[in-house]
This record gives sequence, structure tokens and C-alpha cells, in this order.
Amino acid sequence: MTTAIGVVVTEHITAGRLEDQRLAARALRYPADPETHTELAAMPADALVEIMAGQIQTLAADARSGVDAIGVAVPGIVRHGVVEESPNLPQIKGARLAETLAEALAGRNITAPVHVGNDADAIAAGVAATHGQLNKLTRVWTLGNGIGYGRWPYVEGVWEGGHITVTLDPKERYCGCGGVGHLEGIMGSRAMRLRFLDMEPEEIFANARKGDARCHEFVDLWHRALAAATASFIHLAGPGRFYFTGHNVKFLDLPLLRNQLETMVRMSPLQSYSLEILPPDDETALIGAGVSAIRGLAR
Repeated sequence: MTTAIGVVVTEHITAGRLEDQRLAARALRYPADPETHTELAAMPADALVEIMAGQIQTLAADARSGVDAIGVAVPGIVRHGVVEESPNLPQIKGARLAETLAEALAGRNITAPVHVGNDADAIAAGVAATHGQLNKLTRVWTLGNGIGYGRWPYVEGVWEGGHITVTLDPKERYCGCGGVGHLEGIMGSRAMRLRFLDMEPEEIFANARKGDARCHEFVDLWHRALAAATASFIHLAGPGRFYFTGHNVKFLDLPLLRNQLETMVRMSPLQSYSLEILPPDDETALIGAGVSAIRGLAR
């Protein structure tokens, strides 16, 4: 039996202990209030590390045969344990997170190797594991404050799909990274708030259903942007199954997305793709973080 601890940092921090790719204990969450979404963005990087280390220590104490590996998933570009960029958690940019967390854990007598990866990649790994498809290409879009693109199996690369360019309009400057025309600059919660100023994302989509012309036009743009990004990855890596999850997946109209996508992917060998919505949950990402850490031991 292999035992791993998965930690996922998004709008909150959640941690869980896995035994043979299954969650073996109730996950821990910080902050405890699920309605709190802004606390992490204002927290120093060393405080984030201390919270993660405390969660891991609590979970490791109940592990019957020790912990084999620790997997951590965070938003942004992560390579070799270093967070090279993280627009939605800017305080961890440049952090040698694997090394720093390992040092904090060593002070708690925990010496399991630490693997750090991208949060969307962790979800893709979790989806593949829970669907028995670890040997197949799995791609996931995570829709929230930021937009993540996850891929399993992992291959070297940046894979920042949320920052793929989907429009040439120079006015599209709402992406948190500062780039023009990015998918996240249209679909991300932060970008939607900046665009409308007087409305929350839920109000935008609700008003669109009531017939508000401006909101309806934006909802169409929101879906066309996601279709364009998905079409780009189909043209680069081929068709297959795409999953959609995250806090804002509730806004996704799958038939509308499919209709938009059909106008963009016209080559017959590329049309055997499928689209599926997954309810957002922490367990999938935790499993993926743990699976990635265990697989990382073999690399």
C-alpha cells in the first residue's frame, strides 16, 4: 500500500491523505468558511507554507505505515519544485516551494519527498485516476478566478492554457498577467468583475438569461473564447475527451460551447472529441496531487 498526502492551493488550501489512490481520511480545509475567497491572496508565502506544513503534520500523524510522498498543487508555472510565475497568487512567484516546504516538514520530523505541480494538472491526474484512465490523454479546463488547463500524462512544458490568446482586440486587457487577448481575461472571475464593475459574475449570467443585451453578448463571447482555446488544443494535440470543472463551471452551457466548437474544428479526423462537465470538488485534485507525487518517485 502506498500512502501519499495531497495538498491543493487555489482560493483555499485543502489537504488529504491517500492510500492506494483513494482518500483515506476527511480532508482538511483552510479557511474553514467556504464563502471566504480572498484571504490567501493577501497572505505572505511563508504563512502559506506554515499552513500546508501544519495540515500535512496532522494527516501524517494518523498514517499507519508512514508517508511515501507529498504532492502539492498550486496555480501557475511550476517546474522542478519552483513556482516561476503565479498571477493569481503573486506572493509565491519565485518560491522554491518544494525545498521550503520540505524544510518546514523536516522540523516536524516528516521526511517524505515533496512534489510540486500545477493545480489544473493535478485535477487532470485525479480525473484520469478516478476514471481508470491513467494510460490515456486527459485534458481538463478549470474555470474560476483564473482559468487552468490541465493535462495528464505530464509532459515537459508550460501549458498555461488560461493565457492562450483568443482575440486580437487590443481592448481586451483584463487578464491578471497583463497580457492582451487572453482567455483568462474574458472568462476569469477577476476579469469579469473588472469588465462590468457593477456586477458579480452570477449577476452577469442571470441578467443575460433575462434578456440584457450587453450581458447576453458577453456570455456568447465567454463561450466563444473557451471554444477557441479548446479548438486550438484539438488542432495541436488531436481530439479526445475534454473535462470542465471549477467554481464557475455552473455558468457553462455545454450545447452552446459545442455549437461554437463545431464552427472552429472542421477537419473530419479531428471531430471525434467529447465534452463533459464535472462538478467541482476538492477530492479529485487531492487524488491527482497524490498520484503525481507517487509517479514522481519513479522519475
